[in-house]
Amino acid sequence: MRWKAIRPSKLLVLPFLWLSFQLSAQEVWTQMYKLGQTLSYINDYYLDTVNVSKLVEDVVKRTILELDPHSSYISAKEVKSVSEPLDGNFEGIGIEFNVMRDTLVVVAPVAGGPSESVGICAADRIVAVNDSLIAGVGLTNERVFSLLRGPKGTKVSLLVVRKGVLEPLHFEVTRDKIPINSIDAVYQAKPDVAYLRITRFSLTTMTEFIDAISETFTRKPKGVILDLRGNPGGYMNTALLVAEQFLEKGKLLVYTEGANMPRYEESASGYGFFIQTPVVVLIDEGSASASEILAGALQDWDRAIIIGRRSFGKGLVQQAFPLSDGAQIRLTVARYHTPTGRVIQMPYKQGDQEGYYRTVIDRYVRGETFSQDSIRLIDSLSFQTLVNKRKVYGGGGIMPDIFVPLDTTYYSSYWSKMVRMGIVTEFMNRYIDEVRTSLSSQYKQFGDFKNDYVLPNEVIGEMVEYALEKGLHSDESALQISLPLIRVQLKALIARTLFDSSAYIQIFNEWNDPAYQKALEVIEEWGKFEKEILRK
Repeated sequence: MRWKAIRPSKLLVLPFLWLSFQLSAQEVWTQMYKLGQTLSYINDYYLDTVNVSKLVEDVVKRTILELDPHSSYISAKEVKSVSEPLDGNFEGIGIEFNVMRDTLVVVAPVAGGPSESVGICAADRIVAVNDSLIAGVGLTNERVFSLLRGPKGTKVSLLVVRKGVLEPLHFEVTRDKIPINSIDAVYQAKPDVAYLRITRFSLTTMTEFIDAISETFTRKPKGVILDLRGNPGGYMNTALLVAEQFLEKGKLLVYTEGANMPRYEESASGYGFFIQTPVVVLIDEGSASASEILAGALQDWDRAIIIGRRSFGKGLVQQAFPLSDGAQIRLTVARYHTPTGRVIQMPYKQGDQEGYYRTVIDRYVRGETFSQDSIRLIDSLSFQTLVNKRKVYGGGGIMPDIFVPLDTTYYSSYWSKMVRMGIVTEFMNRYIDEVRTSLSSQYKQFGDFKNDYVLPNEVIGEMVEYALEKGLHSDESALQISLPLIRVQLKALIARTLFDSSAYIQIFNEWNDPAYQKALEVIEEWGKFEKEILRK
């Protein structure tokens, strides 16, 4: 089996000065000279001592903020740190974030990380850390790292503002080692059906993909479920390597184009391992960027059935340009287009980053995550797929072929508070320490644990008592609403400790995940769904 290697340098290798051609060269130098004059006058004549370097940095930051939501400035000290979630590991709370107008905005919690476990969500704003206000002038990536990273096992208290929630939310997060693995679950969902959950596209994803399939299956699976829910993206070239495993040689995967960037295309090599294998892709509002490009390529070629909810809608290409002091600006230079020509980038107003990140919350408020009829589709942004001429839409994310609403049947404010306060994590860590030896000897195989283990009733009672000791008063009616979810959550936490993260996800998927259940149905009846959806 041969795997195609795409060199990152192939994309977007044009000189920085090309960008200045929108103005005349003379006009650019005139404006640069004007700024230089201003700084020189300040340095030579201003009443007090001024840090000119900081003034320049502030000007650059402010300029970048007036562009699109994904262009950014990264100081020299921060350049290495911002790549760690994709290239290395670290100890901290496990979030991907942006500092937006001096406010820390969560882009996505790292799957399986401490923040996800207590319920921190994309678009949350962290305004205080350990009772110290951090929202305000001067907040930098470097300061965020210093506040949120720390040794495994240490705790940090967060105050979070969430759109649609009147009062700020308090979270207690226990720092942990943030995993570098980008595939955190792989197993046989049914005999010869592969399930893979890809949480991000990192440098190791393709190796993980190959190893996961070869270790789990002795022969090629008859169906594949790619779970990209909550996947915020990562390295685009890695996502394309995964996409081409399902497409014939020469099939266009993606193309990029910008006002000053010529069209550039990437196509499948033809060495894919699953070119004829039925495939389902799961997406939701947390799927963004590279994960949307992958889903869009397979949808445009009528190659996969997409299940779930509308994805985020990030389709802008950033290129890093070095500055003289070691800092970088990551400038948006082009748009990604799916093979049909769709632009998946959601609309935005230049300089309005707050409104941009509020869009996903607004979708939730107007009911889009619960009702397909609430999704606003624009006929002028419709396209036809390349094989069967089905209608698909651009203009803001990937629309699923089969919509599955968000299920909140078992949610309650009582259970949500217990999770946010870190009570569940603390209690279960203590409980698992007490029973680990006996459970490990009783359940040697995950399958036996999944099928036979039943959480003792007294464990839930003890957790409620522990919550009371921590200041959370019990709520019997809310407890009964969430009881089925609580039971499976605690069982899944035990499974993760005894086995691995794949065991945790498998328990949740098989308990009550309608999108996952629909994916299994589609794979098992592929001929029927292929005719009804892909060939209609």
